[in-house]
Order: sequence, then structure tokens, then C-alpha cells
Amino acid sequence: MTSPATARRLWALGEPLHALAYFAAEVVAAGDAAGLRGFWSGYFAMRAAPLGPVGPEVVTATFVGFAPSFVRRWVPGVWDAVSPAEALTARLAGIDAAVRRVLGEEWPDSAEAAEAAALAGTAAAAVDVPGRPLAAANAGLPVPDRAHLALWQALTTLREHRGDGHTVALVQRGISGLQANVLAVAAGRTDRAWLLRARGWSEPEWDDAVAALSDRGWLDGDGLTAEGLSAVTAVEADTDRLALGPWQALGDVGCDRLAALLVPVRRAVVAAGDWPTGNPIGAPDPS
Repeated sequence: MTSPATARRLWALGEPLHALAYFAAEVVAAGDAAGLRGFWSGYFAMRAAPLGPVGPEVVTATFVGFAPSFVRRWVPGVWDAVSPAEALTARLAGIDAAVRRVLGEEWPDSAEAAEAAALAGTAAAAVDVPGRPLAAANAGLPVPDRAHLALWQALTTLREHRGDGHTVALVQRGISGLQANVLAVAAGRTDRAWLLRARGWSEPEWDDAVAALSDRGWLDGDGLTAEGLSAVTAVEADTDRLALGPWQALGDVGCDRLAALLVPVRRAVVAAGDWPTGNPIGAPDPS
């Protein structure tokens, strides 16, 4: 029976390909060519584009971990530069170029790419969208004609589905987006300096979150307490459980085959330097 561990492993295997949208120079260049000047303009426009020309409140609510003041620096201004449709076109153009560099010119037309796209597409078509705004928005996009882009889009829908579930797990425990960042650092999944820079929080705001978690008994001078570790473990377990539905629809055989197809893809992305160590996403190495 497909288990929550399957959902976690497939996220870990598929996330580096999805994250080319953030770390590949080709995607930044495609955004710049479309009129999005700089990394963060491209990031917010391309990731939010499936939702339509939304304002900073919606982006803050759905992306969760970013400081509201940081989001307002870029949103809604990005929509003065591009429409959501133009941002979506730019992100696929950037992904196309990045995949060709990382995996070679022949891989996009390979049988392996086509098979992976079909398997991931089956799972993505089964996402449950109530309460999952980013998953629903991505699921509503047309499936690209090319296999490597269809694979990327399916993995993107699935990871946004997982992220929406992660938000549910945080909210039900009264954990804010900033506190989630602090807990991720305390758990050793990512780097504090990188998160401060990449999520827009100030040092005093971070310190306030640490104090609030300490008051809950989740942090002390040595890091996570036993209670804090229990809370973090419970959030991750709920996230895996809430991400499971699409993988159950794909089934054990399909999940195992997709995992096998994604192993060399992940390896190539890492080898190319497009999956930086300690990056803010905090996805684990696949076991």
C-alpha cells in the first residue's frame, strides 16, 4: 500500500527539477526578457501567475513563509510589467532551456521523459483541490505539449499540493510562517542566514519568533526541545499524509517506476549546481 513515506520520497526526488524555476539562470533570463527585472520580480510573478493578477495579501497567504512587507515590494507591481499569461509563457521558456542544459538536448524527446510525464501527470490529475489554492491554480493550467515541460508542470502541481497541505498542518497548530522558518532551521533542514535573506524577515522579527516558540516550550538554548521536536515531527507527518492522495491514485507500481525515472534527473540537477546546498526549500535527500 502506498504510504506517506512514498509521498515524501517522491517530493524529495522531484523537487530539484521543479526548483529549476528558482535556481536556474535560464528562468531568470526568460523573466528578464519578458520585462521582469531581477530575481524576485520573476519569482513572484511566475509562481503566482496561475492564480491570476493577485495582490500581496493573496501571495502572502498562499506562499506563507514570506514577510508581508517583502511581498509588497514586488506584488502587485509585477503585473505592471507582465500579465499572468506572459509570466507563465516565460517560466516554461526558461524551464525548457534549463532542462536542455542540465539533461541534454536529447532527453526532452526521450522515452524516459515521456514515461515520467505520463506517470506524474496521472498523479497530478488526481490532486484534491478543496482548500488547496496553489494546487488548484496549477492543476487548471493546460498541459504542455512537450513531455519534459508536462513533467515539470505535473511535478509543480504536486509540490504545490503538498505545500498547501503543509500550510494546513501549520495553521491547525498555530504556527506562523515565520515560526515555521525558525523551526526548519532548528531542525537542521535549512540555513538561518539564507532564510532571512530569501524570505524577507528582519533580525528583530526572527528573534520575536524564537521568543514565542521558547515560551511554548519548543525551543531552548540548545535548539529544539523534546516537545518542539515532537511538534516538528507531527507537522511533517501530517504534511506527508495530506500529500498522499495523488500518489495513491498512481499506485505502488507507478510510484516506484516514477521514482526510478526521477533518480537520474535529480542527480543531473544536483551535479549541474542547480540545487544549492542548504537552500530555503528544505527538501530532504531521498532515502
